[in-house]
Amino acid sequence: MRSARQGDFEGNTVAGNLVDVINGAVYPAEMEIRGGRIARIRKTSGRYGNFIIPPLVDAHVHIESSMLVPAEFARRALVHGTVAAVSDPHEIANVLGAEGVDYMIENGGAVPFKFCFGAPSSVPATMFETSGAALGPGETDALLKREDIGFLSEVMNFPGVITGEKQIQEKIGAALKYGKPVDGHAPGLSGEALGKYIRAGATTDHETTSAAEGAEKIRAGMKVLIREGSAARNFDALIDLIDLHPESIMFATDDLHPDDLVKGHINLIVKRAIAMGKDRMSVLRAASLNPVRHYRLQAGLLREGDFADYVMIDNFEDFNILRTCVNGKPVAEAGKALIRPARARAINNFGAKRKRPSDFALKIAGRRLKVIVAEDGQIVTGSLLVKPKAANRFAVSDTARDILKIAVINRYEDRPPAVSFIKNFGLKKGAIAASVSHDSHNIIAVGVSDAEMAGAVNAVIENRGGLAAFSDEGAMVLPLPVAGLMSDEDALKVAGDYSKIDRLAKGFGSGLRAPFMTLSFMGLLVIPGLKLSDKGLFDSEKFEFTPPFE
Repeated sequence: MRSARQGDFEGNTVAGNLVDVINGAVYPAEMEIRGGRIARIRKTSGRYGNFIIPPLVDAHVHIESSMLVPAEFARRALVHGTVAAVSDPHEIANVLGAEGVDYMIENGGAVPFKFCFGAPSSVPATMFETSGAALGPGETDALLKREDIGFLSEVMNFPGVITGEKQIQEKIGAALKYGKPVDGHAPGLSGEALGKYIRAGATTDHETTSAAEGAEKIRAGMKVLIREGSAARNFDALIDLIDLHPESIMFATDDLHPDDLVKGHINLIVKRAIAMGKDRMSVLRAASLNPVRHYRLQAGLLREGDFADYVMIDNFEDFNILRTCVNGKPVAEAGKALIRPARARAINNFGAKRKRPSDFALKIAGRRLKVIVAEDGQIVTGSLLVKPKAANRFAVSDTARDILKIAVINRYEDRPPAVSFIKNFGLKKGAIAASVSHDSHNIIAVGVSDAEMAGAVNAVIENRGGLAAFSDEGAMVLPLPVAGLMSDEDALKVAGDYSKIDRLAKGFGSGLRAPFMTLSFMGLLVIPGLKLSDKGLFDSEKFEFTPPFE
């Protein structure tokens, strides 16, 4: 066996300070690698300037939110030390059903990355919106029995679980029958309702927003995922949970836009937690050991016999990723991917036709207007009642009060828009629109005038999916030909184009950190409180439609 210089990969041996997260030890060692696995670990007396840590894992992510196909997402994530991802493909499933799930698995299989895809439990998310497909108990059972499906994706219909709704019970029952974990989705759930949800089978939650809520869920038996994505960011509120409950914490991004993915991934969460003084072993276990065990991932944990998956870092303070290896082979080094891009074919489901400015008119039908209140960095919304600004008996945007028109347009059939109003987007001119609108992915738009909203929406329709920013002074489109959700371009180009259109939206006046990401959640009916679907304004707390005026 050839000798190994510190940190060098020479075909079958690698050396460094090995971080054993299972036993909580760090020691100088050489790993002998054969056939993609760790054949032997030998402690040495060497003095190494690098550390070998287990591969990082994103415990809950919707790949589609990166606007990249799985193979391209993987190429960028590997650069940041992420080797595995627990991915819920319900975004594309809402557009294309099981065909969309198959697409994600097929495309992800083109690269050396440990994807764990789930069977979507909520397609459609609710019956109060139009989606492109439906997965009933039979279709869900057929997915769960497959070896390439690892879990039942987030059960967003927690009210249905609590009340014993038959279809969701059957889906959970199928996961339990095949011995696969059930992902939860329980924002604000507590007390006996939480107990019922957990007893039904839910094992995790990534919607927790406070330490008290997280502690209650952990005591009740759940794993809590600390989410730090492009829209929802809960790290600050939840990270102290790792001190008392290290075995019950995992890290996740949930939804991460391409510009953020280019900058970093789970490595940034780990680095931030360590910089705060959190126990290094607890942090690394949350980023590797805990999700690997919970989801039974085929990712190594630096034991003899394991897959030779590992990450080389310089030190824990800087936490620079020097090299990432999968099955013993380097796949990223010094900030660059070492694997080639995979070709991506385009599949889609799009039936909307061009809209006219008059399609976005809303006649005043009451003294007060119900307004959605967006919150920067959150996917929950508030609401308020205001006197509408009127023009010829029609309600119009009021930039002085930052109350703008919002619309959702059925993208699967040619239907009239559903129109309402929203606060906190800050636009002073123009409109933005997207075919990324959780979870049914109809077209969603917000804007200052009906003409500008029509311009943005029509740009999305003409491209059969994408992001658009439109004003009299300029326009831009980021096409998303794969299901209207993902690009077939490489990550750096998509990230660059996204940054440009993001700047354009902010140039229209938006002060939101990620206006397109925030917009994409304004139609998510399963998250409190006031939302808009293609069928109308929706009160997510009462779980019923509500008129736009009172």
